[in-house]
Amino acid sequence: MTATKGLEGIVATTSSISSIIDGVLTYRGYNIDDLAENATFEEVVYLLWYGKLPNQSELAELQAQLSEHTAIPNAVVEQIKLYPSDTNTMAALRSAISALALYDNTANDMSYEANITKAIKLQAQLPTIVATLARVRAGKEPVAPQAGKSIAYNFLYMLSGQEPEASAVTAMDKALVLHADHELNASTFAARVTVATLSDIYSGVTSAIGALKGPLHGGANEAVMVMLNEIGTFDRVDDYIQSKLDNKDKIMGFGHRVYKNGDPRAKHLQKMSEELGRANGDSTLYDMSVRIEELITGQKGLKPNVDFYSASTYTMLGIAGELFTPIFAISRVSGWTAHILEQFENNRIIRPRAEYTGPSHQTYVHLQNR
Repeated sequence: MTATKGLEGIVATTSSISSIIDGVLTYRGYNIDDLAENATFEEVVYLLWYGKLPNQSELAELQAQLSEHTAIPNAVVEQIKLYPSDTNTMAALRSAISALALYDNTANDMSYEANITKAIKLQAQLPTIVATLARVRAGKEPVAPQAGKSIAYNFLYMLSGQEPEASAVTAMDKALVLHADHELNASTFAARVTVATLSDIYSGVTSAIGALKGPLHGGANEAVMVMLNEIGTFDRVDDYIQSKLDNKDKIMGFGHRVYKNGDPRAKHLQKMSEELGRANGDSTLYDMSVRIEELITGQKGLKPNVDFYSASTYTMLGIAGELFTPIFAISRVSGWTAHILEQFENNRIIRPRAEYTGPSHQTYVHLQNR
């Protein structure tokens, strides 16, 4: 046996949920460009779970189910209020999602019907939890979601307590579509490994959130915003980036293991960043981002990934950097749960081997002789 570092190039399972072939991302065979320009996030959720785009009645039923389950248990709200104020937001989210299982009497019911209902609950409740975390941290009371509204609308509404602009809802909805699934990425693989033991869906999503927390996965978009804040103004971009390049520092938001010619999702977020900057009357973040891209691509040949322009996009929507990765989770829970349901359909425990590189032929020496 020969190890492959990071399992690069290893095909670990079969899946009909999403694909990345020749740099093209699809959900159930639909090109991400087509979905980003035309589909709502709720349509994409239905597509990922049920394998087809919904008709009007099917979409209305899903929207009603999601709306029914948006509220989170009061006990979870009270738990959130007890978290230390400086807790990492993803760590807080991980804890809150795990706690949801304690208040779901079907948590250990492994039937398909119970698991699809739990997927609906998780998709509906995760935005409420993220908004609750944000408001509690800001010293404010949580805002209840509005019945009959989209996930994108309600998330922005619960954050601010005010009706969001239509353009902001459209931008958020498109961002959710773009992040919904991405084949066998680290967090999705973590979810599948967990539930392959026949653990419950809440455990699978908790594992996924733990993987997403890392800066080499979901945390990269927050790191991009930290960089933009450190630079501060457009005239400092060149010196800052050149210094990073000279020191061989990693610049987050560029490159991707499975995309050699650029991340197909990045162009949509770049367009959103440009449009929001123009609408806000301040394109500084967008202009800085474009210049950084020119420098990195020009000198390193690396192109931006989905995280790079999402940083400026979310900031111009008035969202704090610490919420960037939790927003990723709001979207990706649709893909995680789709993969969990697929894993349960034809399960086999995921148990790879390791190439041993330690010492051999050791002989035990009694304690008094060591």
